[in-house]
Amino acid sequence: MTPPYLRLRQIALVARALEPVERALTSVLATDVCFRDPGVGKYGLHNALWALRDNTAAGRYLDRRGGDGGYMYILDCDDLDARRAQLGALGIRIVQDIRTGDAVLWSETIHLHPKDTGGCLLSIDRHCGGTDMMGGYRWAGPDWQSKARRDVVISGAVMQCDDPAATAARWERLLRRPAAASADGGHELRLDNAVARFVPLADDRGEGLSRVLLSCADPAPLFAAAIAIGASVGSSWIEVCGVRFELENRAASVATSATGARS
Repeated sequence: MTPPYLRLRQIALVARALEPVERALTSVLATDVCFRDPGVGKYGLHNALWALRDNTAAGRYLDRRGGDGGYMYILDCDDLDARRAQLGALGIRIVQDIRTGDAVLWSETIHLHPKDTGGCLLSIDRHCGGTDMMGGYRWAGPDWQSKARRDVVISGAVMQCDDPAATAARWERLLRRPAAASADGGHELRLDNAVARFVPLADDRGEGLSRVLLSCADPAPLFAAAIAIGASVGSSWIEVCGVRFELENRAASVATSATGARS
């Protein structure tokens, strides 16, 4: 019997102009874009440059948060039907419910209403790769594995919230994972391979995904690349696209997550 799982699969960023963010992430992470999804136009994005159209969900999000930043926290699970039923029983609204791909490379996805989740936009998926994190992942294209870095792994993200305790409790109910107080004064929820952390508002941008946690075998090359392109750098973080990437020096996990930037 396949064991149940709930994992962080992707962090999505959103920007008004994709090209400078793409250059920065490519330089800092030392890996190329693995895929450009032609199906994102319905979200207000173009398929080549991912350029925004006016009055779209992504555009309104950029306006509300005052510029580029973190956009989505995307999970994958073993049984999306059970998740749909459980979320429905809780009264959580699903704003998108789609299946895409073919018999070989497919994904099914539900996007949850942000007013029902808080923190940031939350998506739960199921993918043809199943338990294998290096298996088929429709949103990253047919050959994403060839560009994946095993020595740099996303280990979580931090959302700044109006009420961190209440938001953590809400995610606990809808994801069925326990939340607890964290060392930084916030609250956190642990998944199979990552953490979702909820902290008080640190600026005037309102609720949103503000930090991405990276586990690195050797952070030094990432810092050197960030300094070379003029990115903001601190003792343990690099800022790109209005998001702080916090680097932890630890052995890389075999589980690999993805970061997506959209504009």
